[in-house]
Amino acid sequence: MIMDIRRYMPRLGGRKLYYLLKPKLEKRGIKMGRDALFEYLRQHNLLVKPRRNYTKITFSNHWLRKHPNLLKEIKPRNPEHVFVSDITYVESEQGTHYLSLVTDACSRRIMGHELSQGMKASDTVKALEQAVIQREYNTPVIHHSDRGLQYCSGLYQDALKQNNMMPSMTDGYDCYQNALAERINGILKQEFLVYRCKTFEELKALVKESIDIYNRLRPHLSLGMKTPDEVHKKASCEPQLA
Repeated sequence: MIMDIRRYMPRLGGRKLYYLLKPKLEKRGIKMGRDALFEYLRQHNLLVKPRRNYTKITFSNHWLRKHPNLLKEIKPRNPEHVFVSDITYVESEQGTHYLSLVTDACSRRIMGHELSQGMKASDTVKALEQAVIQREYNTPVIHHSDRGLQYCSGLYQDALKQNNMMPSMTDGYDCYQNALAERINGILKQEFLVYRCKTFEELKALVKESIDIYNRLRPHLSLGMKTPDEVHKKASCEPQLA
């Protein structure tokens, strides 16, 4: 049962794994608490070892206009109230590639993505356009990002304006001001994109499949162990855990 779940989410943490296993264990009459499951994972070398890796790829020392950080005083009330965007690097045997993500801050659902060979503004716009297509509610949106060239560019800002999105940006170099976007990057890279693909096209397919599994199947502690898709469909934010 563990390996069946790990086929889709190979680095899913123990607490989330127990949440998904519990009804299956009860159905089979197996009595096992969370601590016992952790001990079982430890005995069979199935615990997930943490990875710590951070590479800064944002260049914000430029002359383009930066926008104020609106999230200092605003918290997302419901799905599609706040989108957060970021770019992270991923690798294949053909080299380094760049993944642009647009995530709903309330539901944690990845709304749009684009895997590209470079860090062009047009690539980040493609992720935004996909997020617009995936929208389910006709409400105003705050779009939050870092102060990178791609997000400050006229091309990206025009796309925000065309889709009635209000720009918000981090104040400077503090990555914690875009912590949710960084967190989603980390989940994808540390839990899903764990295999080194041979080609860019293979990686593109893996990214698409991983995002689908993340949205539909992966529970979040911050969402009361619900999945992003479940919360997004409810049209209201779940009470978040401490």
